[in-house]
Amino acid sequence: MSISDENSIKLGRIAAMLPVRDIEKSYNFYNQVFGFERVFENGNPVGFVILEKDNAELHLTLQPSHKAPPFNVAHMLVSDAETAYQRCQREGGRIIRRLENKEYGLKAFVFADLDGNRIDVGEIIKEK
Repeated sequence: MSISDENSIKLGRIAAMLPVRDIEKSYNFYNQVFGFERVFENGNPVGFVILEKDNAELHLTLQPSHKAPPFNVAHMLVSDAETAYQRCQREGGRIIRRLENKEYGLKAFVFADLDGNRIDVGEIIKEK
């Protein structure tokens, strides 16, 4: 069944929601690796934070007993995968798949953040 143009739904923003055990440690990780800044927080103690950088948005939700699933929970495009890879390692991210050029046109790697959330990071490889 196809949805006709007159019934199509327009989409706005969509953001990954990552469960974390420590909001501040997670914020510091995403700030140091990717440059995300906190733009909203809620709760006392803080239990929810919105992070933004350029056109990207990431939501962190406090879940003290979080156990990460064994699959990628988000995909992120970046302008410099090599730098992101190095920063991720420096800040304590666990590399799941090392940085390499993929046949589908991305320089990519997969990391697990401090809470085990797996994120696939890719840079579009420019054709010469």
